[in-house]
Amino acid sequence: MSPKNHKVRVGISIGDFNGIGPEIIMKSLKDKTITDFFTPVIFGSGKLFTFQKNIFKLNLNFNYVNEASQAQPGKLNMVNLTKDNVNVELGTPTEESTQMAIDSLELATEALMKGDIDVLVTAPINKDEMMKMGFKHAGHTGYFEEKFSKKGLMFLVTEDLKVAVSTHHIPIASVAENISKEKIKKQIRALNQTLIEDFCISKPKIAVLGLNPHAGDGGVIGKEEIEIIEPAIKELSDNGTLAFGPYPADSFFQPNKYKNFDAVLAMYHDQGLAPFKTLAYEEGVNYTAGLPFIRTSPDHGVAYDIAGKNIADEQSFTEAIFTAIKIFKNRSEYNDLMTNRMQPRKVSVDNGVDEDLPDENEA
Repeated sequence: MSPKNHKVRVGISIGDFNGIGPEIIMKSLKDKTITDFFTPVIFGSGKLFTFQKNIFKLNLNFNYVNEASQAQPGKLNMVNLTKDNVNVELGTPTEESTQMAIDSLELATEALMKGDIDVLVTAPINKDEMMKMGFKHAGHTGYFEEKFSKKGLMFLVTEDLKVAVSTHHIPIASVAENISKEKIKKQIRALNQTLIEDFCISKPKIAVLGLNPHAGDGGVIGKEEIEIIEPAIKELSDNGTLAFGPYPADSFFQPNKYKNFDAVLAMYHDQGLAPFKTLAYEEGVNYTAGLPFIRTSPDHGVAYDIAGKNIADEQSFTEAIFTAIKIFKNRSEYNDLMTNRMQPRKVSVDNGVDEDLPDENEA
């Protein structure tokens, strides 16, 4: 089936249900025509969502299934993780809400790897509470890297602004020792490839930020730019990748600068995410680039302070859903294009016999 006509199966993990996860999920799915565009598959609890939809006065009907493969187009499908009652304490993480967040994420990831869903959109989790219960990762990115046995790249995206980070959930004191020339080269390559495959940008231009204030000021405020970042950029540039920098981070995020590039690689979490969330908070999407599967999430947390108050804004979660769908279709079309380019063509030769010949674009 053509990716243009395929109704994408969107898996949704619910995060911590005592935060705003169920609220933004249901608000994103409240339009009666939403299933015309994709097939939702929520990994949650029927009793939990029934209780919360009544709080938020939402008119939603769910199709309960035992596993994702049973999901039906045209319906709001829910893989029912438990038929028992659920104790809801909105605004406060509990062992029960944390365990369901883990179970939802693990089952959704299993369905993604089996091909029962096409993409995964994750609602916010409480990393600290999950780690107390044995979850080994300080965030979704590390979890997916382990599950898929491949390094990913935390990539925050909107239509106009795309920011990746070289290091993410580590202490500031550990940032310098966690960057290297080879690591940055791999990340720029991954960023370049995802811009081509997933965002249909044929010749991406990538800006790389410095680590130190003023990008090191020629070595006066640090030598990482001279010894690590600049050599990485030069080696890639010499081989045709359009990578530039390193740029001072304090003055880079002005429209007349960042809009000249298709994406930005920041050196650490807050260097990239602070300006991104300031410029694009309501519409920003967190995308784990460089992995064989597609996973997105909203660019905010569990927001216990507003849980249950019916004021959570679902825009970022809605954007996460449609970004995942768009990336899935872009990647599918790219893969089809590359496959077709490599297929031999049959042509008639003078002796009247059809022979397989390589495509003219092949070397």
